[in-house]
Order: sequence, then structure tokens, then C-alpha cells
Amino acid sequence: MTRSAVLNIDTQCSFFHSTSWQDADFPAFQQAISALIAGAQARQMPVVDIFHVEEEGVFSSASGHVRPMPFLTHAPAARFEKQVHNAFTGTGLDRWLRLHDCQHLVICGIRTEQCCETTARVASDLGYRVTFVTEATLTFPMTHKGITLDVDALRHRTETVLAGRFATPLTVAECLESLT
Repeated sequence: MTRSAVLNIDTQCSFFHSTSWQDADFPAFQQAISALIAGAQARQMPVVDIFHVEEEGVFSSASGHVRPMPFLTHAPAARFEKQVHNAFTGTGLDRWLRLHDCQHLVICGIRTEQCCETTARVASDLGYRVTFVTEATLTFPMTHKGITLDVDALRHRTETVLAGRFATPLTVAECLESLT
């Protein structure tokens, strides 16, 4: 039997203080990720918290913001800090997952197209089966060359590039049903 683990990526207070923060999609994200984590815990799946840490600014340890967002009440099975976009490079996460025989990863957290997507790609390359729970990820509009992609466009783009290549995008309900 394949053991699954939830990777909760960067759901940390640092974002409340970042220039990209917007409240609009936060309530839906909060509800979705809470349901996913509760469902995983009910199935006795480990939930691993990953935090992004930088040397300076709101993502630095010195800022006091590198901690779980207040609505998160779970006790993580493990906690890792990363300095790059993916949760594997330099963290010890891969070793921990293999020691705990986790071969299937469920990705959630902040930012959909950045750290969550990058982690999904690297996990796939390392041989893990990956489920990407898009509704349990959060992102913010982005502008490049005068074109702004809204949250829905970024989510769709992420699912499009991951599906059939690096991960299986599912809703919270679909993910939890597949774990039963």
C-alpha cells in the first residue's frame, strides 16, 4: 500500500506582510486547506509543514512571521525550512519522506504557481506520485509585459502544465475520496 503525506507549503504569516498579499481569495483557501488537512489527519496521513525563509524581510526568521497562519491548528509530523522555491532542495524532506515510506504527495499551500507548482514538479522528478489540490492553494494576480493574469488564470495555467506530466490536479473532495 502506498503511504501518502500532505505537504503544506508556505502557509505562513509572512504573506500577511508581503506586498503581494490580497484578502479576496483567503476565506475560500482557508476553508479548503483546513478541510484537506482535517481529512488527511482523519486518515492518519502525516502533514508536513514547509516554511520559506530568507535572510532579510518578512520571510526572515528575525521578522517573527515565519510561523503557521493562525487558523492552522494541526500538529505537523515534521517541519522543514526552505530557501528556494521547491520544498526539497537543501531541506532533508526527501530523506524524511523515504524514511516514512511516503510515496504519494498531496500538495497544498501558498503560492499556487510558484512554490507549490515547483515542489510538485521536483517531487514528480524524484519519483513521487503527486496530487495537486489547487483549491487548497492560494495565489495573487501577476503582471508581466502589461498583461495581468488573475487568480483563476494562474490556477488554470498551473493545472494545465502539471496535469498528465507532473501531478494529478484534484479538488479537496476528490483528493480525500481517492485516499479512502
